[in-house]
Amino acid sequence: MAKGYWIARITVTNPEGYGLYAGKAGPAVAKFGGRYLARGGQHTAVQGEARDRNVIVEFPSYQAALEAWNSPEYQEAKSHRDGNCEAEFVVVEGFES
Repeated sequence: MAKGYWIARITVTNPEGYGLYAGKAGPAVAKFGGRYLARGGQHTAVQGEARDRNVIVEFPSYQAALEAWNSPEYQEAKSHRDGNCEAEFVVVEGFES
């Protein structure tokens, strides 16, 4: 079964409000077997526009990634993110060779 991933590009506009999200998102992600592969950190835009934060979260499956996103726990965390950043999130199915 192919893994699932969240890929996010984020510009934080209110660090204090965004901090509430960050504290709640981790437990919600872990509940669905997610683990952070990248969470902020150094980056270089080699083509196109970049945002301040880039996040990649790996899940055991695409379905688990969607379930995590739609879960009450994550949606509650997300309510603290909304309005405190500009972001793009995608849920992507991994490639199995």
